[in-house]
Amino acid sequence: MSDGSSQKSGEDVIQHYGSGDAAEEKKGEDSWTDVSLNDESEPRPRTDEKDGMDRGEKPQGQISVLSGSPMHNNTGGNSSSIPRDELNIKSLMTAEGFPLPTPARESNLTQKLEAALGSVCPLLREIMVDFAPFLSKTLLGSHGQELLSEGKGITSFKHSTSVVELVMLLCSQEWQNSLQKHAGLAFIELINEGRLLSHAMKDHIVRVANEAEFILNRMRADDVLKHAEFEQTLCAQTVIERKEEEKMCDHLITAARRRDNVIASRVLEKTINIISNKHGAWGQDPGVDAPEYWRLDAWEDDARRRKRFVHNPWGSSHPEATLKSSHENGAPDDAMLQAKEEFHSQLAANRSQQPLQSNDLMDDNELLSDDRELDLDLVGPVNISSKGHLISPGVVAPGIVSITSNELYFEVDEDDPEFSKVDPEVLKYCDHLHGKWYFSEIRAIFSRHYLLQNVAIEIFLASRTSVMFAFPDQATVKKVIKALPRVGVGIKYGIPQTRRASMMSPRQLMRASNMTQKWQRREISNFEYLMFLNTIAGRTYNDLNQYPVFPWILTNYDSKELDLGLSSNYRDLSKPAGALNPSRRAYFEERYNSWEHESIPPFHYGSHYSTAAFTLNWLLRLEPFTTMFLALQSGKFDHPNRLFSSISMAWKNCQRDTSDVKELIPELFYLPEMFTNAHQYKLGSQDETGVVDHVQLPTWASSPDEFVRIHRMALESEIVSCQLHQWIDLIFGYKQKGPEAIRATNVFYYLTYEGSVDLDAVNDHIMLEAIENQIRSFGQTPSQLLMEPHPPRSSAMHLTPMMFSTVPDDVCMVMKFLSNSPICHISANSYPQLPQPSVVTVTASQNFAVNKWNSNYSASMHSPSFAESTPSIAANLPLIMDPVLAQVNNHMPKRHLGDNFSQKVKMRANCFVTTVDSKFLIACGFWDHSFRVFSTESAKIVQIVFGHFGVITCLGRSECNITSDCYVASGSADCTVLLWHWNARCQAIVGDGDHPTPRATLTGHDSPVTALVISAELGLVVSSSEYGPVLVHTTFGDLLRTLEAPNGYRGPENVIMSREGIVVVGYEKGNIAAFTMNGRRLRHHSHHDTIQCMLLSRDGEYLITGGDKGIVEVWRTFSLALLYAFPACDSAVKSIALSHDHRFLLTGLATGSIVVFHIDFNRWHHEFQHRY
Repeated sequence: MSDGSSQKSGEDVIQHYGSGDAAEEKKGEDSWTDVSLNDESEPRPRTDEKDGMDRGEKPQGQISVLSGSPMHNNTGGNSSSIPRDELNIKSLMTAEGFPLPTPARESNLTQKLEAALGSVCPLLREIMVDFAPFLSKTLLGSHGQELLSEGKGITSFKHSTSVVELVMLLCSQEWQNSLQKHAGLAFIELINEGRLLSHAMKDHIVRVANEAEFILNRMRADDVLKHAEFEQTLCAQTVIERKEEEKMCDHLITAARRRDNVIASRVLEKTINIISNKHGAWGQDPGVDAPEYWRLDAWEDDARRRKRFVHNPWGSSHPEATLKSSHENGAPDDAMLQAKEEFHSQLAANRSQQPLQSNDLMDDNELLSDDRELDLDLVGPVNISSKGHLISPGVVAPGIVSITSNELYFEVDEDDPEFSKVDPEVLKYCDHLHGKWYFSEIRAIFSRHYLLQNVAIEIFLASRTSVMFAFPDQATVKKVIKALPRVGVGIKYGIPQTRRASMMSPRQLMRASNMTQKWQRREISNFEYLMFLNTIAGRTYNDLNQYPVFPWILTNYDSKELDLGLSSNYRDLSKPAGALNPSRRAYFEERYNSWEHESIPPFHYGSHYSTAAFTLNWLLRLEPFTTMFLALQSGKFDHPNRLFSSISMAWKNCQRDTSDVKELIPELFYLPEMFTNAHQYKLGSQDETGVVDHVQLPTWASSPDEFVRIHRMALESEIVSCQLHQWIDLIFGYKQKGPEAIRATNVFYYLTYEGSVDLDAVNDHIMLEAIENQIRSFGQTPSQLLMEPHPPRSSAMHLTPMMFSTVPDDVCMVMKFLSNSPICHISANSYPQLPQPSVVTVTASQNFAVNKWNSNYSASMHSPSFAESTPSIAANLPLIMDPVLAQVNNHMPKRHLGDNFSQKVKMRANCFVTTVDSKFLIACGFWDHSFRVFSTESAKIVQIVFGHFGVITCLGRSECNITSDCYVASGSADCTVLLWHWNARCQAIVGDGDHPTPRATLTGHDSPVTALVISAELGLVVSSSEYGPVLVHTTFGDLLRTLEAPNGYRGPENVIMSREGIVVVGYEKGNIAAFTMNGRRLRHHSHHDTIQCMLLSRDGEYLITGGDKGIVEVWRTFSLALLYAFPACDSAVKSIALSHDHRFLLTGLATGSIVVFHIDFNRWHHEFQHRY
């Protein structure tokens, strides 16, 4: 290496010759290895060689040590022995010779050595010690001696810690020569191998880097592609979904505001009604006879009958329709003048009422304002949202159906052109345009057809109403059903409550239900079974085109008397209405056989037995159907000759008119109000019968109520029961379609059958609209339920042969309590499903007893028994005395209700209520204005309920089964009635919070309440006051009407009501009056006895009374005709009760005795009297 090279490094370099290869020696830099011995990072400045060096200063030169073998030095072709003089070796000696060592210089050098090699020396020393056996043979001196000999030398070397000693050892001439001789070649070979490895590593790194760059480029391209795809598709889709979600939230908020506005309007209307009714604070003068308008409510009872009428704030006599009809039908001049006067007076009345009845919604600016309280209404995420149509009578409203985690919403789309086509007068009667329903309110879900397509559902609610929606397709229907609660089709039909049940077809529901067997066993009536068939076949009150259909039953509408036992008075139910007349049947069959058309199949009847027009014509005199009828007839009444005006004429038209083959609707069997023109509509005059007003009834019916009663009796008669299955085959069964329908003359136009057309496949808008109008206007056939003949009903004689056997003696048993206190209350909870069927009695001295009821008792023809008889005889008694009171010297706790009763309250039957299982007794009359719940097992108070401001005078409980909740009503001296909720699971009165709160407060009385009765099925509460009227409220607290007492009838003391809606009021001095639930008085009667207690049979057909003379009497409710009187008891009858099977009548006497009578209501049944 040249001197310039050595100076370029600026550091001490030890140069080793490599191997003798000429090629490697040619590369000077490949044959040398530079090792820096300086730990100074920067080169020190040179000094002139001639300059001297002070004592103790560090030499600022470079130490170059050249060592190598002579043999190696002379191997290169171009190499030669380099003289020492030519090497750049700077001597440590000055001109004056070696400087004398000084302590400062020695210490400085030692410190630098220790700093440079201090961390390396221990490792080198350890390596040399550990490999001493090998190194001692390898490292040899110039004379062959061992440089690292084992023994004492290696031991001292091992324990030495001096860095200087190690450096001196390694820098000695012998070690240098040995290292150059033995380690040089291996070192050079190691260098070469490292160089090769570095080149290979470089190539590998370059290759890997290229591959990584390729992969990165590809990943970068994928990222760019994905980013573009995300921006173009996913991001756009997310934006769309976000906008839809925001739109849905805005929609729900808007819907909530509108719904709150509707609710506020209803609350305002209710408040005005409470204040301004004739029993309110602002009541009208009794002398002013203001018109009252009513409408049929959507409330349904257990048999799906709509019987309740409520106030109609939009009611009128429709003078505008009368005027229009007069112009078009050519009425006389005086009639037209009268119509004009009524029309203008109606307009004036409307103008005066507009400020009070304004139902305008808030404007858009108010709807968009922020209101966090309304946002709280939106609970949970929106699970599903879909376009849909609300199907309501006379209304098809487009809108949005939304379902959250626990709520269902519908909001009408008022901007849809379809909505603008709906008559605004009809819209007033649609309650669900801004609907919200909690899942807890939903009781049943049915899949339904709309326009013959299976795209709708009907939801039945706890409020005993229903709502129907139509969706775009079946897939949406399935999603909606899956999002709604799992309630199935309810609990009435014996089908499990699953979502699958809600998706079942009508035929599947028919197979899965147990209703046919119940009907065959006569556990349900013909009416209930027909309503069941209509319900599962898709017939609904919500769609007038699919209204429930019932058969014509009778044929005799002209005679003065009707014998229901004569088969000739009944229609042949094996034939359709169009084939009852032989000549007309021949005409229809000829039409079918001679029909020739390429695309329209042959048919017998071009019209149908059930259409929206027929339904509205039947119900013309009732709102809201009057308004719907006018909307259908372009705002006017139809020609008088085409209006429903006579039962007899309607039947005759169905026998002779080839375009009239209609059947009946269910209202003709339970709704007498449909025959009365209560609102005095001007319907015109017919050519033959004159003015059209009330419906002309058959001569054998003196009133609408009597017609409905006889008509229903005919439906339930044995003659109809034996052939009703044949009519079911025609309408719902195997004769509805196919060859059997042809043979039965029962084929209708093909567009009336489901599955006849797929509306989704019709692309022509005009053709689609024409088909939909055809389906809407000309009827729809129910879904087919059976493909085989329907089984007949079992005869009554076959089911209960003992039904017509001789009745045992009237008196069954007499049981006497030792207290001799009058038994003022008795409850017969005798259901065999109960763990302990029992009869609870309460005496006037506030003692109660829980007497065991013997469900295995069978009546025999022996004489009356007494409780004091021998044990063998007592075992066969229906009633066993409470063991707590049976023994004279018992030490068990007495069954006493305490001494906190007010002395102002007279203990009567309606002061106490028991639960169905007899576990709890509710009592009133306490001085602290409360009523209390007692445990009958321990006689301890389990709950005290406050709410009134006066002493509670009477209680009532709604009907319920063993495990269901019920209403408890309390009447007070503060002139109010409070409605409470008894929770069967909690077994207590519950409220909105921790404390019991009333569900409703019923007002209107101005004197203490004396009696009340509540029906959860009818949704009514009837209450009487000491001097005031008998009022009818809804269970929501709305005052409906007053039951006006006949002249001279005062002081109502007892009120009872049947499930048929018949209300019987007992006045003082033995006066009785019977009313309908809608306020019409049926009969009144003055009895010769003071009536203490009253009771109705389950069907409401019979009334049972007990009075001061000790005589229990049976009356026919409708006519108040006395049917039977049981043997007189020895004291006044204070309370009465019926067993669950209506075979035993229990009476509580003033002497502390219970008398049990045998009773058989069949003996007064008309068929029993005439046929058996």
